[in-house]
Amino acid sequence: MKFYPQERVALFIDGSNLYATARALGFDIDYKRLLSLFAEQCSLVRAFYYTALIEDQEYSPIRPLVDWLDYNGYTMVTKPAKEFTDAAGRKKIKGNMDIELAIDVMEMSEHIEHIVLFSGDGDFRRLIEAVQRKGVKVTVVSTVRSQPSMIADELRRQADIFLDLIELKSEVGRKVSDNRPSTPNPIQALDNQPVDEDDYDDEYYDDEDDYDEVDDRD
Repeated sequence: MKFYPQERVALFIDGSNLYATARALGFDIDYKRLLSLFAEQCSLVRAFYYTALIEDQEYSPIRPLVDWLDYNGYTMVTKPAKEFTDAAGRKKIKGNMDIELAIDVMEMSEHIEHIVLFSGDGDFRRLIEAVQRKGVKVTVVSTVRSQPSMIADELRRQADIFLDLIELKSEVGRKVSDNRPSTPNPIQALDNQPVDEDDYDDEYYDDEDDYDEVDDRD
């Protein structure tokens, strides 16, 4: 990573997309180490994390992670996920956070010099182009090392810097817990196309067993 100590940076994490990308590479994200890594490299202004939540479930598997992040330096942006039945009669969860992320990026672009976007979603290409016209540098974090690639080609081309998540594995990665599925999140691209979907299945998004204790600050 190449950042300058005085460079004002903000992180924008598409939660389910990052989860799927890390799982496709065979590891989970240690969010405490991720925040520390960037805080040491630059002037970290804010770290946003976006995810939809299934509010009517008795227990949401992502809730421990959301609560932990909220207490430990991340700005959480959530909204209720919508459950629907597809043409085959299967229940699915829809939880798109693109608009929320785009609004925050545009607002924060007036106050920062460098945006780091954790997503491979090609829908963000125009957003990146817009903030680049304001003089803001954009780094996109995803991967081309998985099969299929988790980043849309147009997004990778638009970014000032592309950072493959596998390069951060030794610094922010941790092993997938034995009690969780070893396969990647099903939002991984269908039919061997890059990830560029609107529908995320947060029912699979079960980070993190290690975050049961919400606040680990002294």
